Amino acid sequence: MNLSKTVLVLGANSFAGGCFVAHMLSHNYKVIGINRSAEKTPEFVPYKLTNLENEYIFYAFDINSDFDRICDIIECQKPQFIVDFAGQGMVAESWESPEQWYQTNVVAKSKLINFLKDKAYLQKYVRVSTPEVYGSTDALISESTSYSPSTPYAISHACVDMHLMAYYKQFEFPVILTRFSNFYGPTQQLYRIIPRTIIYAKLGKKLPLHGGGKAIRAFIYGDDAASGLRLTLEKGQIGEIYHFSTDEFISIHDLVQKINRIQGIDFEKFVDVSEDRVGKDLQYLMDDKKARRELGWQPETSLEQGILNTLDWVECHWLSIKNQPLKYIHKA
Repeated sequence: MNLSKTVLVLGANSFAGGCFVAHMLSHNYKVIGINRSAEKTPEFVPYKLTNLENEYIFYAFDINSDFDRICDIIECQKPQFIVDFAGQGMVAESWESPEQWYQTNVVAKSKLINFLKDKAYLQKYVRVSTPEVYGSTDALISESTSYSPSTPYAISHACVDMHLMAYYKQFEFPVILTRFSNFYGPTQQLYRIIPRTIIYAKLGKKLPLHGGGKAIRAFIYGDDAASGLRLTLEKGQIGEIYHFSTDEFISIHDLVQKINRIQGIDFEKFVDVSEDRVGKDLQYLMDDKKARRELGWQPETSLEQGILNTLDWVECHWLSIKNQPLKYIHKA
C-alpha cells in the first residue's frame, strides 16, 4: 500500500464508487470509503470480488446526520485526495421530494466544502458530476457548454458544481469537475437498464421501455471510468472540467435490442412501451477529446464486451441476483 497517497471516497458504495475503490486499491493507493449505507454482499462489491477488501477502510456515515464524524475522519486521515460520488441520484424521483436532493447535494455538500477550503493537506477534490447539468442537447457537449438543467436532480448537481468553481476562484479550492456518460458493468444496481434488461429476459418478464427508448446515450464501463478518475488525480489540472465518454452513441431502443440479440430474445415480444419520464433529456452526448489529449485516457472496453462481462456476472451470481428487488428503493 502506498501510504504516501491517500484517497478518501465519498459515496464509496455507489456502483461507480465501488469500481473506483477497487481500481485504486489495485494501483497501490490507500483508500478510505464513506457511505451512508453499509457495505453490500460480496457479489455486488467490486473490491470484494477481487479480494482487495483487506486493504480498505470503510465508514458507514451520512453526510447529513454524521457530518461532524465525517469531518473528524478527514482531519484524522488528512487525505491528499478526495473523490466525491456522494449525493441523491435518480431523475424521476427527484420531482417527488426535491428538497431531499437540495439538502444532500447542495446544502450538506456546501457545508463540507467550506470545512475543507483551508486544509493544506488536500491537494485535489475531484467531483463526479453528471452531463445532465447541460440538459438535452443536439450537438456534442464541450466542457464550456452552458448549464441548462431540466430536473431537480440535475439542478442540484449544477448548483454544487457552480459552488465549487466559485470556491476555486475565490479561495483556490483544489477542485476538478468530471462528467461521465452512463456507467455500467458487473455489480451495477439491478434497476439500471443494462442489468435490468438481462435479468428481465432471464426471468421471462416484459421490459417497460420508457418513451419507446428514443433517448440516446453513451455508456462507459466501470473500470474505464475509474481509470479516468485516477488519471484526473495524477495529471488533471485544478479548476478544470473533464468529460469521459465513448464514441458508441446508442438509443435505449437499440441498446435493449443489442442485449436481446446476445441473449437470443425476441425484442418485439420482450418490450412494453410506456410513458416517458418527466423532464428526461433526449440526449446528452459529451466530447471527451480534452481528457484523451491532456490525461492520456481512453476507454478500453467496448459496449459489446462490457455487456458480455455483465451477462457473465449475472450468470455467475444468478441464485443471489434473481431474489433481489429489481426496482429502485428510495432512501430519504
